[in-house]
Formats: sequence, structure tokens, C-alpha cells
Amino acid sequence: MISGMYRQLKKSWDNASSKETKERMIEWRSSESAVVLEKPTRIDRARRLGYKAKKGFVIVRIRVMRGGRKRPQMGIKGRKSRKQHIRKILKMNYQWVAEIRAAKKFPNLEVLSSYQLGKDGKHYFFEIIMIDPERPEIKNDRVYAWIANPANQHRAERGLTSAAKKSRGLRSKSRNMKVRPSLRAWNRQGK
Repeated sequence: MISGMYRQLKKSWDNASSKETKERMIEWRSSESAVVLEKPTRIDRARRLGYKAKKGFVIVRIRVMRGGRKRPQMGIKGRKSRKQHIRKILKMNYQWVAEIRAAKKFPNLEVLSSYQLGKDGKHYFFEIIMIDPERPEIKNDRVYAWIANPANQHRAERGLTSAAKKSRGLRSKSRNMKVRPSLRAWNRQGK
């Protein structure tokens, strides 16, 4: 069976050698945490999530530090060793954190969606698809005109992107059902 160009691009990305991936990660690690790109690194994934090569679309690569509950040690002495770590428990996945950071870095743009590029020992790397809602090309486009509506501002911070909904447990097959139970249901189960 003949497969399309985007399927071949996906296969080549999935089958990329570890040496190529490692070289990319080293380059990305040495750059800034938020970098604006000319075009997506994974064009097949970006196109599936709604990217178009037209004015008003911006691709941003975000680097997010990996780690669980404990953050690196503080530089202040004179404490108990167990108190020398910053304990910060996030109830958000890394992709949602990356989207929020991109939205804060570029306040005039709105987050459309995002996807993971890779991870190494210290960082996750994501590409965020952002749209400028003030551009006439976006306002006149029937598919993307909804993002210019003031009701759709600050989507990432409000948890309305796809990654945020997944992290919040709101992704399900039917529109009216939630995957996670409500907080009241959790309280009833505990008693």
C-alpha cells in the first residue's frame, strides 16, 4: 500500500537514530528555554493539530525541567537537610506547564495546541502552536476566527487546551461525560 508523505515523515521521526536525537537535544539544551521557530520540527504532527503555513501562526519550542516533587537544593545554609529541598507538587502535566509558559512569554498570542518533541535526562521539549488573534488573516479565516473571540482568551491558563483537559481528566469519548469523578464523589468514597 502506498502511504502519504506525512506518514513517511512520522515513520522517519519515530525511527530516528539515537545519535541524531542526542545531537538535537544537546543543541536545544544549550539554547534558551523559549525559542521562536520559522517552521515546525515535526510538520506532520503540527499539521494534524491545526498548523497552517500562513501569517498569524507562530511555532515556539519550550524547554521544561524534569523532576518530581523535589526541586534542586537552595543555596541557604543552616537548615535541616530534609528541609533544604523545595517541595512543589504540581497537579499539571509537563505539556500543560509548557503551554502556560509559552502563553506568559508571548501574551499577544493564543495557544492552539502542542506536542512533545522529546526528553533527555533533565528536560522535556515541546513545540507549541500559537496564533495571533489580531491578524486579519486569522479573523477572516472561517476555521480559526473563533480564537479572536474575547471569550477564548487565555486558553492555556484556564485549562482549555487539549493537554490541559487531559491533565484535568476531562477527556472522554462522549462530550457530556468526565473521566474523573467529581470531588464530592472522592469525599464520599473516603468515608
